[in-house]
Amino acid sequence: MTAQRRFHEKLSWLLDNSITLPGGYRIGLDGFIGLIPGLGDFFSGLLASLIVIKANQLGVPRMVLFRMVINVLIDTGVGSLPVVGDLFDFIWKANQKNSELLTHYEQAPEQTVRRSMLENLAFILAIVFILALSVILIGWLLGLVWSRIQSY
Repeated sequence: MTAQRRFHEKLSWLLDNSITLPGGYRIGLDGFIGLIPGLGDFFSGLLASLIVIKANQLGVPRMVLFRMVINVLIDTGVGSLPVVGDLFDFIWKANQKNSELLTHYEQAPEQTVRRSMLENLAFILAIVFILALSVILIGWLLGLVWSRIQSY
């Protein structure tokens, strides 16, 4: 096992799985760091980014790196929401996912790149769909408000 791989595995274990709860569910420091008001999610995102930076230094392809960045963005973005985000931080294990991506890439590079490409596409399509739905909803609400104003 390379020193780089040990780094990824140790950091992801520390951030996502280092504490065992009754019943066997594992959490890590990432969730607790996210509880720090204002800066917790920022620091959590920085720590998660270390795995992505190291993966880039190892020459991991952009498709896989992009998938890793998406995992970190989901963790940081949703984690920044009050209450729900704090709970999410204990469930969504971006660091573990990224460490597993690296392991899969080492074992089956072409398959990992292909799967990352499909998952990246699915994520982008989901974002486009959510944005389009938001625009439609805002337009509908503005039309509703406008019709109410017109009726007075």
